[in-house]
Amino acid sequence: MGFPFCFCFLARSRPIGELLAPTSPFDKKCGRENWTVAFAPDGSYFAWSQGHRIVKLVPWTQCFNNFLLHGTKNVANSVNARLSRQNSDSGQKNKPCEHIIDCGDIVWSLAFGSSVPEKQSRCVNIEWHRFKFGQDQLLLATGLNNGRIKIWDVYTGKLLLNLMDHTEVVRDLTFAPDGSLILVSASRDKTLRVWDLKDDGNMMKVLRGHQNWVYGCAFSPDSSILCSVGASKAVFLWDMDKYSMIRKLEGHLNDVVACEFSPDGALLATASYDTRVYVWDPHIGVILMEFGHLFPAPTPIFAGGANDRWVRSVSFSHDGLHIASLADDKMVRFWSIEEDYPVQVAPLNNGLCCAFSTDGSVLAAGTHDGSVYFWATPKHVSSLQHLCRMAIRRVMPTSQVKNLPVPSKVVEFLSYLT
Repeated sequence: MGFPFCFCFLARSRPIGELLAPTSPFDKKCGRENWTVAFAPDGSYFAWSQGHRIVKLVPWTQCFNNFLLHGTKNVANSVNARLSRQNSDSGQKNKPCEHIIDCGDIVWSLAFGSSVPEKQSRCVNIEWHRFKFGQDQLLLATGLNNGRIKIWDVYTGKLLLNLMDHTEVVRDLTFAPDGSLILVSASRDKTLRVWDLKDDGNMMKVLRGHQNWVYGCAFSPDSSILCSVGASKAVFLWDMDKYSMIRKLEGHLNDVVACEFSPDGALLATASYDTRVYVWDPHIGVILMEFGHLFPAPTPIFAGGANDRWVRSVSFSHDGLHIASLADDKMVRFWSIEEDYPVQVAPLNNGLCCAFSTDGSVLAAGTHDGSVYFWATPKHVSSLQHLCRMAIRRVMPTSQVKNLPVPSKVVEFLSYLT
């Protein structure tokens, strides 16, 4: 849904800081793009593709405090206090320190994964493993231009695995949130591939169904459902226990380029070049909300073509109430699921990707020149009703909610219809 008023009447998000990629006179414009930014699940690290094969890993708390102490501006290579890891001191074992990683090719995707020891590998005939992942293990997966996926130890910056099966660009990566170290990759070779890192990176399954490039993928919070989007108008949902397609969601008028589930798994946000972000009920395939980036709403022919309002990225806040979107009109928008207009906006030229911090207080956005910009997110205290709704929806799909012996107004609220 559009919004019939000028941006000057909307609240501006407060800038927190920026990490500017280093440049040289001989840098090519192509290859500097920051296609992906990511926060570690425990909030300890922030990573981004700085362009020209380089991924930067910085301790997030240290980076954030540096913004507060020294102002918003920072050059990515100016933080040279790289603490060497002291392996002899067990107390320092996992103390965050900065790493610069040369991945050997252009980096298109990043994902953090953390291990839970009680989550065993799905491989049934395991005599030995090359890697024993402990409870404190934190990994970074990087998807490259040549189709390879490299797995790094975040604490040491060392390469652990080199996964080779895709034949085209690895456009997106996502780890299962359950700590199993199941990794899914989305590629321009029209496939999704499922990898078991606890089985030394064994490729378990190839998911086929996309007829063109696959742009993005995301797990539901309980790791049971995978969403994938690509160069088509459909959104694909997969059962990750059976590795089979559940359904296609139809509604977008142009390529769908990004997707993310809400923290309770009850909602799914998708971003498209058709100038819209849709919020779906993934359990029944219904569009619940529409956030338009052009007013008045474009005609289907305009939305399906090369319009200048392509939505590049979408991210769900951890409060379950706010969504951030990034579009080609040089704006970052913060939406509330309770409103049909942005609650805050921020200017950004040439944005490509965005992600909320682990605590939801900061949004990071990457740009064409390899830099990252940070903003404070909308301040909001969640109501007790919303917190109860999220707790219920984490364990109960829409079909079960509709059968609850409660008043219809409560069912509507739990179903995100009001």
